[in-house]
Amino acid sequence: MTEQKKVLGTYGAGSNHWVGDGFPVRNLFPSNGLEAEVNPFLMLDYAGPTEFKASSKTPGVGQHPHRGFETVTIAYQGSVEHRDSAGNSGVIYPGDVQWMTAASGVVHEEMHEKEFARKGGVFEMVQLWVNLPKAEKMSKPRYQAITKEQIPVVKFETGGHARVIAGEWNGIKGAARTVTPINVFDVVLKSGERIEIPLTEGHQAAVVLRKGDVSIHEHQGGPHSLMGEARIAVLSASGVGVGIEAKEDSTLLVLSGEPIAEPVASYGPFVMNTREELVQAMEDYKAGKMGQLA
Repeated sequence: MTEQKKVLGTYGAGSNHWVGDGFPVRNLFPSNGLEAEVNPFLMLDYAGPTEFKASSKTPGVGQHPHRGFETVTIAYQGSVEHRDSAGNSGVIYPGDVQWMTAASGVVHEEMHEKEFARKGGVFEMVQLWVNLPKAEKMSKPRYQAITKEQIPVVKFETGGHARVIAGEWNGIKGAARTVTPINVFDVVLKSGERIEIPLTEGHQAAVVLRKGDVSIHEHQGGPHSLMGEARIAVLSASGVGVGIEAKEDSTLLVLSGEPIAEPVASYGPFVMNTREELVQAMEDYKAGKMGQLA
């Protein structure tokens, strides 16, 4: 019998800070030291849940560049308006996902949607950064606006479900097109529910708990408890799948991906393979080669 993936460790947020004036985030990596353990993922910010008061001012993050990786924004509560220098624009509503492949470089802004800002309400989102292999870092930027209706849902017998944002869940393929093999599962479990999550041998993997209380089971170990808010369990690359049991209603984000075996050089919004490429990225941005927003 093939063994399941093992829990290598559990962690809380390494930092709590604001991104712009619209995203109060708890960073689940890399601020807590997790880097190689979650390759090919680079960063995960959990924004909220935070109550924003009604305002005539629109909070958010103004124009800024990216090169060399992808940003994935998953909306749970509240709405964000996006526009970028490649000509893409739109609103991410609750349940929607924005998958932006910055690649050779884009300049974009992310602001609270004007009507949401005017009315106020609870804001909750996740932003995930996914690395690109060297061969794709300078490719043409791409943009996927994925609505909640486009995301396949796997329903469990006892009331929970998993949304297959990317990758594959027992033959059900996710909505997003990915550059390298990646799974992103958005999971809701009801109290007492136990499921087996399909994860690939050799993939780095992690279970992110947005809120709740779950036990992660191994074939010959555990269970390992993950409870509260904004917690992450890092799993071994070896093994297939993992079992999770909910002690109370819980919301999770399950990530796995094929590691990219290349050097990582990062500086702020740029992720390349060498320091020289980072310097070039900064020069290209300053020279306007990543475009600009009117």
